[in-house]
Amino acid sequence: MAYMHQLGSKRRPMSEINVVPFIDVMLVLLVIFMITTPLLTQGVKVNLPQTTAKAMPDQQKEPLIVTVDASGNFYFNLADKPSQAIPARTLSSLVTKELGDQQAGQQRPVLVRGDKNANYGKVVEAMVLLQKAGAKSVGLITQPSSSDSTIS
Repeated sequence: MAYMHQLGSKRRPMSEINVVPFIDVMLVLLVIFMITTPLLTQGVKVNLPQTTAKAMPDQQKEPLIVTVDASGNFYFNLADKPSQAIPARTLSSLVTKELGDQQAGQQRPVLVRGDKNANYGKVVEAMVLLQKAGAKSVGLITQPSSSDSTIS
């Protein structure tokens, strides 16, 4: 008799959350992010010189980065097409515009990425263009040294 009583009774609602669909969604999102993250890296491939220098502190604004490749071509990270070479005159006008748009009191970092095989004169030319465009100071981007040896 007790058995028949159970069959006729109403089922109570289940109060547990099924997390399996949430885990499935999270795994799909993880795979999507893992695939797209390397594709988001933009820029020109350059061999940076290796040095032992301290890293710069994090900035709120994206720095202005001018890249000089081994052939001596200029690239600008905030141009419409960052991976396309631009002439010196265009570079100067783009940097002047970007530095003119910054708010008073906020100095935006201005950096040069020079390929280690680039003509030294081209790297210096990029630095001069940046200073003429209104950059108060220009830094150089290097790659951390693979060995911990110090220069004597």
